[in-house]
Amino acid sequence: MTEYTLYELFKETIFLAFTLSAPILVLGMLIGILVSIFQTATSIQEQSLTFIPKLLITALALIGLAPWMLTKLMQFAIRLLGQLQMFAR
Repeated sequence: MTEYTLYELFKETIFLAFTLSAPILVLGMLIGILVSIFQTATSIQEQSLTFIPKLLITALALIGLAPWMLTKLMQFAIRLLGQLQMFAR
């Protein structure tokens, strides 16, 4: 295994982690911004008002995106295991 091969594997792994986590993080951020705007407009400063919607959206996003995320992870694992013989050298 060369340094280049290890670098490419590391780069692909980091990119996959970013790709899988980005939609959930973006949804949580958008909901947080919307709730903050609502709180500012109505002068309601309740802490649970920000936590509960973000928790619900994150859970719904995980449930809705689970098949896509699993497919991406399985494709990566199959490709990695298919190249395992090359890594053993």
